[in-house]
Amino acid sequence: MAAGNEVAPTEYIQHHLQNLTFGLHPENGWSIAQTAEQASDMGFWAIHLDTMGWSIAMGFLFIWLFRKVGNAATTGVPGVLQSIVEVTFEFIENLTRSTFHSVNPIIGPLALTLFVWILMMNTLKIIPVDYLPGVFEKVGVEQMKIVPTTDMNATFGMALGVFILVLYYNFKIKGPGGFARELSLKPFNHWALIPFNLLLEVVALLVQPFSLAMRLFGNMFAGEVIFILIALLPFWAIWLLDVPWAIFHLLIITLQAFIFTVLSVVYLNAAHERH
Repeated sequence: MAAGNEVAPTEYIQHHLQNLTFGLHPENGWSIAQTAEQASDMGFWAIHLDTMGWSIAMGFLFIWLFRKVGNAATTGVPGVLQSIVEVTFEFIENLTRSTFHSVNPIIGPLALTLFVWILMMNTLKIIPVDYLPGVFEKVGVEQMKIVPTTDMNATFGMALGVFILVLYYNFKIKGPGGFARELSLKPFNHWALIPFNLLLEVVALLVQPFSLAMRLFGNMFAGEVIFILIALLPFWAIWLLDVPWAIFHLLIITLQAFIFTVLSVVYLNAAHERH
């Protein structure tokens, strides 16, 4: 795909918003979709290879980086990288202690993983919108979205993972009966209002993964679209708008990682509390 000002704006936008999709096409068999229509025809079980690849890569980068810092940690004056990791650890520790009021050794590492992993995936958006897709195009890969959190599949996948843990701890700590009583006798502790309570509590429970996934996806996707639209402008306007928007977006990508993490801890804290 050529630069934004050398092709039709609609074609340019569609190209940058299409994932590298692999799946079973009714006519082409197992193949990589060349158009959005082909990707749609592949159905629900098609895989976004770029989303999977970049999210896994950021996960391995997170593990490698923190392991490297942990092995090289010193009690003397820390380096820049060690200082960043230590500040991140302290930030997540304070967050979990102030938000999670039970005892569970998994919550801290989970919160750290969510925050850093999402932050790394979000930060890929700072790379110029045409740079990496252009590199992959030169080796024959036409579609390439490098920011996994602009893909609803990725955000819902993480949100469903947190939701499964919420259900697991609700059943483990409260028991099936205790969990059922909590759903049926809140907020009004009277048998006559059990249907109303169930409707209210089940909806509130099911909204949790949607709120996590859609908030992260919506903010990241909107930011991606703005970067693409800026890339369609004349050269001088790109530099005038792209750099300030990128600097402002540094706040957005950090804030969205924080919100996803803190809400996950809040939901898990509620799953540990007996009512």
